[in-house]
Amino acid sequence: MQKIQGALEKQDGVENVKVLFNAAKVKTEFDGDKISADKLSDTVTDLGYEVQSMKVK
Repeated sequence: MQKIQGALEKQDGVENVKVLFNAAKVKTEFDGDKISADKLSDTVTDLGYEVQSMKVK
């Protein structure tokens, strides 16, 4: 949990990260002009976790 949160918080443009481990979800607020949802997904995948789906609001 801390591994995912720490890696995402280090990304430029990420403002808030919340890992809901029991629900297998990560919620984050980010600046779409600085980083994309795909880049955040790649960061999680690089840590060895599977990203099953993404929702961007």
